[in-house]
Amino acid sequence: MSQNDRRHFSGEEKVKILRLHLLEGKAVSDVCEQFKINPSLFYQWQRNFFENGARAFEGSGPARSESKLEKQVEALESKLQRKNEVLSELMEEHIRLKKDLGEL
Repeated sequence: MSQNDRRHFSGEEKVKILRLHLLEGKAVSDVCEQFKINPSLFYQWQRNFFENGARAFEGSGPARSESKLEKQVEALESKLQRKNEVLSELMEEHIRLKKDLGEL
């Protein structure tokens, strides 16, 4: 099979193929023949599935990272607000000093 003939399976497709063997009890050779994949590829998917399976049970991973990003955005917004306040105070003082010196 040449480089251009390779098929790409999505994560959902890989899980579907693994389920046929793991849950429905189909032989690996039958599953591989049905989907025209090499058994070594099937076993690679299976190994990756079991090694990374713990991620499925981690408590609200994406939500946790979103809340972390939201906190970071809030912190940056407050920092920006403080910078703007300081800049405004400095500009007011600069204008007052210029007026006092008669430059304005």
